[in-house]
Amino acid sequence: MSSVTPSAMGSSLAPRLAENAEAIEALLESLLAMTPGEGEIARPERLVAAMRHGALAGGKRLRPFLTVETARLFGVPQEQALRAGAAVELLHCYSLVHDDLPAMDDDDLRRGRPTVHRAFDEATAILAGDALLTLAFDVLADPATHASGEVRAALVRALARASGLGGMVGGQMFDLAAEGRFEAQKRALTEAEIRRLQAMKTGALLAASVEIGARLGGADAAALKALDAYGRALGATFQVADDILDVEADAAQMGKATAKDAAKGKATLIGVLGLGGARQERDRLGEVAVTALAGFGPDADVLRAAARFAAQRQS
Repeated sequence: MSSVTPSAMGSSLAPRLAENAEAIEALLESLLAMTPGEGEIARPERLVAAMRHGALAGGKRLRPFLTVETARLFGVPQEQALRAGAAVELLHCYSLVHDDLPAMDDDDLRRGRPTVHRAFDEATAILAGDALLTLAFDVLADPATHASGEVRAALVRALARASGLGGMVGGQMFDLAAEGRFEAQKRALTEAEIRRLQAMKTGALLAASVEIGARLGGADAAALKALDAYGRALGATFQVADDILDVEADAAQMGKATAKDAAKGKATLIGVLGLGGARQERDRLGEVAVTALAGFGPDADVLRAAARFAAQRQS
């Protein structure tokens, strides 16, 4: 499990992040129980165990935190905000389970534990990822998340757009291509292509985490525009910071293998800007995110702290 320190986050963020992680963990425990939900026939024990292995007891839960804290700006009831956040986290966990597969990043560790395909097997891991993905949309589409079908449809669309063909999955395909998987001769990506890849692969889901919280709260067009700018800048900050940590951190610190990007020939801004330039860009993007929240006053201080944490995190 990754750990975070108050000094890295600021005094206002640390307790809020820990409180949210605990609440999301409890909700995920309930959603991933063996008891079938309404309309389900049965839940295979091995599949549930693999889903729980991939989704429980790990991580900072940053994405659902962003959903919950954005929803808080608009007075959304806590139960609804947590359900929307849990949906985002279920989808994120599916992506990790599939990313770790031998055909993708081929990782043995995730959050300091064996990856799902190592703890179980590849077929079970694929199905566990599929089930986490579909459960995410099940949760969003449930009237318990919001009484309005129109709002629920907007949430589902936001998550689908961010995670699918033109978002995270599309970004993963660009990433595989950048490794030279599909061409006899590898082509170096331009800076613009790297930024596009990262905006899709990592940034889109982080931005959607913010958007979903805003749409759950009925944000108007101006608020949505400002929060979109915040979410996209935060997502870019997070990815550059992750690339830097892959170079500077060790496996124990990160809970997963490090020094993989260069070995696999992955396209990162470090390759274009150098390590020093990447640090500067990480910090610049973090401040862009903070500035985007100027119109929200002190109510958005926790979200501002989250942007700075994304830049300064050590794991």
